[in-house]
Amino acid sequence: MGKEVNLSEFFWINKPVVFVIESNGLTIFTDPETDFWQQTYYGFQNDNGHVFVKEFEDDFTFSVKTDFKALNQYDQCGIILYQDSGNWLKASVEYENKSFARLGSVVTNLGYSDWASTDIPSEVGSMWYRISRRGQDFCIENSTDGNIFMQMRIFHMHNPIAFARVGVYACSPLKSSFKVTFSNLKSGPCVWADHLII
Repeated sequence: MGKEVNLSEFFWINKPVVFVIESNGLTIFTDPETDFWQQTYYGFQNDNGHVFVKEFEDDFTFSVKTDFKALNQYDQCGIILYQDSGNWLKASVEYENKSFARLGSVVTNLGYSDWASTDIPSEVGSMWYRISRRGQDFCIENSTDGNIFMQMRIFHMHNPIAFARVGVYACSPLKSSFKVTFSNLKSGPCVWADHLII
């Protein structure tokens, strides 16, 4: 699906201290105490996770593979749509403990975050993600093999979006760090099928 993206067209939001950009991917070592969350329930707000994004115009599909070895609670990495601190989407595997991790997504609209997740084995060390845009609406999917993608959620962004800032992210909310490699970054025309009412 799609063609490999040119990483020189991407830019940092909250650049990590240690990272390596190669022709076929990106490796990040997360800084400690980095995270994304806004207002809802927990009583804190964080907006300092590492983000590497490109601006996309019109409808599109973007996909990426993540490889990681998270050993500390809340370590996470995945795909992101980041417009500003109060309007974004992240989808990732978030490490919880030796028994399970959480495959989930957070949509933040107008400064409030939600969280939808499902438990998966903590041994999972790779995941593919795909995001597609149709106007102000988006579909986020995941895959374990890069071929068969499963829908995670469909969501709407309330603030008008001209250029969608889409790419990858990683963070370590506690005093910890881990390594993640992003590869197979590709983009192309939107593959999210039109919804037909029969």
